[in-house]
Amino acid sequence: MAEPIYKILTHEEWNAFASAGRFEGAAVDLRDGYIHFSTADQVRETAAKHFSGQDELRLVAIDPNVLGNALKWEPSRGGALFPHLYAALSIDAVLWERPLTLDDNGRHVFPVEFTGTAS
Repeated sequence: MAEPIYKILTHEEWNAFASAGRFEGAAVDLRDGYIHFSTADQVRETAAKHFSGQDELRLVAIDPNVLGNALKWEPSRGGALFPHLYAALSIDAVLWERPLTLDDNGRHVFPVEFTGTAS
């Protein structure tokens, strides 16, 4: 199996996804025309940059093998390759989801299941 990719969702987005069985994307995804994901090495920076100080989040691990040809690896402004999904995300691709809470300093605390690089 390929390494999981990750999506950070609000609690409300996760509940809607779990209920519907598919996720069309967050506001930023809908605006850009694809669902943004991060690799294990990227997701901590994604959390800090785009979700700073936000509590009530969910970290969702996704099996990229389930996504097929709709998953593209594309360079960001800085040149790093990020996974982008040009389709709705099916609940069948979810490996696990866990709370992404804040510590006393306002930094995100990643769940024990997450094996990405430490910050």
